[in-house]
Amino acid sequence: MVDTKLRTIDPPFVALGPSGVAIRDRLKELTAEDETVLRAVGDLLGSLAGKDLKTRAAAAFDHDSDQWAERKRALTGRSSSRWAGSITKATHDQWALARRCQLAHIQCLEAGIRTIAHRLSLPVGEKGTGRAPGGYRTAQEWFAKTRRLHVLEDRLATERADREAGRVRVVRGGKRLINNRRNLAAAQLTEQEWRQRWEAERRFLAADGESGKRYGNETIRVTPAGEVSLKLPAPLEHLANAQHGRYVLAARVSFPHRGEQWRDRVEANRAVAYRIHEDTIRGRWYLTASWAIPPVKTVPLETARAGGLIGVDTNADHLAAWRLDKHGNPVGQPRRFDYDLSGSADHRDAQVRHAIIRLLHWAARRGLSIAIEDLDFAAEKSREKHGHRKRFRKLISGMPVSKLRARLVSMAVELGITVVAVDPAYTSRWGAQHWQKPLTSKTRKTTRHHAAAVAIGRRALGHPIRRRMAPPPHDQSDRAGHRTVQADSGIPGREEPRPRIPGPRTRCADAGCGENAGNQDAQHRSGRPAEHGSWQQDSPPLSL
Repeated sequence: MVDTKLRTIDPPFVALGPSGVAIRDRLKELTAEDETVLRAVGDLLGSLAGKDLKTRAAAAFDHDSDQWAERKRALTGRSSSRWAGSITKATHDQWALARRCQLAHIQCLEAGIRTIAHRLSLPVGEKGTGRAPGGYRTAQEWFAKTRRLHVLEDRLATERADREAGRVRVVRGGKRLINNRRNLAAAQLTEQEWRQRWEAERRFLAADGESGKRYGNETIRVTPAGEVSLKLPAPLEHLANAQHGRYVLAARVSFPHRGEQWRDRVEANRAVAYRIHEDTIRGRWYLTASWAIPPVKTVPLETARAGGLIGVDTNADHLAAWRLDKHGNPVGQPRRFDYDLSGSADHRDAQVRHAIIRLLHWAARRGLSIAIEDLDFAAEKSREKHGHRKRFRKLISGMPVSKLRARLVSMAVELGITVVAVDPAYTSRWGAQHWQKPLTSKTRKTTRHHAAAVAIGRRALGHPIRRRMAPPPHDQSDRAGHRTVQADSGIPGREEPRPRIPGPRTRCADAGCGENAGNQDAQHRSGRPAEHGSWQQDSPPLSL
């Protein structure tokens, strides 16, 4: 028996805008002395950051404000008070991030254990349903999964013990890079190249902003003209080339993107945080500026969908979009915005940005909002759930749903476009069931993804995904039951007949026949006057 129980559909909502801004520019024309000073400062502060992280991790849950102040005093003597504040804040953020990742890992292990235990409880070869996987295909696979179940249970016990003790495991420089050291040939790196990347990732050259101070940052200062200078730590003050122990770089920055916003902030002495890092692959240095912005006031949901919107379906290689009017009807032709997710991370990021900006320009020209699924594949990537379906797991793992959604919302705010997020449940299945075939014609082949885009748009507009139901299968009576989708009582015109098409619909019907088909007063209905005249019941005799 197929389980037809459907999960609860969450209502659509207007996505909130970004809470911060980050821009980046290249530090061009750096001298050899500039690079030497930057590496020396980054290495020194990186070693202090590593020791501070070790101290914070050892304290676990016993850490308090007094220990924080003690850590900061210990770092101030070897750097400066502001460098110490930036290091301790970064340490706290890193420890908190490790705790969140630890919790996510525990939840993933628990989901895998539940799936394996369920499949082991079923007979070998039993087929699954659309909501739950079946048994394992062979006895050999069943035996292998019993062993894997014990392995996952041991890992889960270890992770739970670490979490209860407040113990986190952090690799400064990245776990992937430390794993590459064990197999340089597979990573196509020499030992020197790996060492350069490792040292660059472990450097610390970041300073928090401070409102009211000159240009919004006393540690790494950038003037409106683009001059970059940094306060040297106490052990490296002998390298200063300016007053008050500062070092001025030969490079200048301009920030082509959002440069006017950044310049307005630094001229008003508002807080701006900076980070300097080296790209060892390209041999370049970059400066990243970031600051917090007040939350963007979102428009009400009814306003966002007043004139219709554009439904967007996210896929592994493209965005499928279709415009819908306020009644949920597809308008015009569907659109497809392709992107290629192969290659480096920068290439993939550029492809996603290019597809999003084309979608946003199309929406801006029509003044419409965008409806997109609130996707989260965290629970769908487990190999325990999909078993041998490696291609499918690779497909959903490669979809940049979180990055795409974040970029779409942040870029839409700049163009004044509202983004409506909807529950992704059953949109692809119901879209293909109710919309793919009706929207296909001789000149247009509607894909399953475009049908899903229509379903997403209808859900964002507050309409049911399914189209109007067919009449009863037997005849015009209701012996087969009423239609499951009926007009509400408050909708005007619900009792009116369908629009009459001029001309006969059959050979035996003349033009104009049936004008009174929807007029209840012209029919023999109970409580209605007949067509030949009015009828009224006489009053009862007074003798009764």
